[in-house]
Amino acid sequence: MDLTIVVPTFNEGPNVAELLRRIGDAVDDRMIEVLFVDDSTDDTPQIIERAAAHTDFPVRLIHRDAPVAGLGGAVVEGMKAAASSWCLVMDGDLQHPPEDIPRLLARADRGDVDVVVASRYIAGGDSKGLADATRTTVSRASTLLTKAMFPRKLGECSDPMTGFFLVDRDAIDIDALRPRGFKILLEILARRHLRVSEVPFAFAPRYAGASKATFTQGIRFLTQLLMLRFGRMSAFALVGGVGAIANLVIMWGLIRLGMDYLPASIIASEITIIGNFLLLEYLVFSDMRSESGSMTQRFVKSFTFNNAEAIIRIPVLWVLVENAHIPSVIAAGLTLVAAFVVRFVFHALVVYAPKKQRVAPALEPARERARALES
Repeated sequence: MDLTIVVPTFNEGPNVAELLRRIGDAVDDRMIEVLFVDDSTDDTPQIIERAAAHTDFPVRLIHRDAPVAGLGGAVVEGMKAAASSWCLVMDGDLQHPPEDIPRLLARADRGDVDVVVASRYIAGGDSKGLADATRTTVSRASTLLTKAMFPRKLGECSDPMTGFFLVDRDAIDIDALRPRGFKILLEILARRHLRVSEVPFAFAPRYAGASKATFTQGIRFLTQLLMLRFGRMSAFALVGGVGAIANLVIMWGLIRLGMDYLPASIIASEITIIGNFLLLEYLVFSDMRSESGSMTQRFVKSFTFNNAEAIIRIPVLWVLVENAHIPSVIAAGLTLVAAFVVRFVFHALVVYAPKKQRVAPALEPARERARALES
């Protein structure tokens, strides 16, 4: 097999037959397979199976009933299951033209690269297929921000946000990838220094269906970027910062409605404690949830700790306002900043700590013998 084409899909049924037809026309001189990794909630899997019966190349389907890590997780699962070491990743909506695949393969055939990126931002490429000027501006700004945070590893890549690329699976550490949402190429390039080359492509309009880009995906991108650059603590800080701003806004609003600053602070804290927990669950510690017990257990630990911390923080707030004569909202901000490190340590080491695996009694002697051999 010369190539595995990995196509992550989510409710892309109307595009499938046309995608396979154009792939077949574009690469009819290669031994290829197309591997759909599907997270759909509609009849897309059945459409893929029907369309596969009419192709001259192998088409496989992995349907995930419980998707993990979004589109990026689907790509990683596809690369692990690929029959070829060379994997081409493309969207299922035909915004990545199959007719450009031969140019990516031709560049890889020269043997001096690990990744070939289809770029919208070099000579010959364009991004006109983006829905509107706002999305174009956001895409450009996100690319500049990303390159600024990884100037060395992304120095040879003008479009690290693209979802259209060819990669040698053997050149990357798949198990080290921690995808979050759409931007899997960023994850690949930021983890290890790779030999990168680019070919231009024109980002096309969608063939059918609606865009999956959302505000939530934008937040996931920012979280991914911070965690890649600065680690988990920075993502925790981002969530904490959002929570702190929400806390202060709620508190200010309640005070404006006539409530005393202390009960206003308590109510604001309870609301943001719950909101922050949900953000931690799905953004910061999403990769640790499966090993750290149930969501209910994690919520109880987090809620209990944060309320205990608030019981300490509120009296400190009172002292700062009444004795130090600091304005109440500023004083609340200071106490929230002071609590940040303690909250992070507790959540990383207690709330999301992996459950200890109990070794079965029958395995204990074997483990002891292994220790003896090691010593």
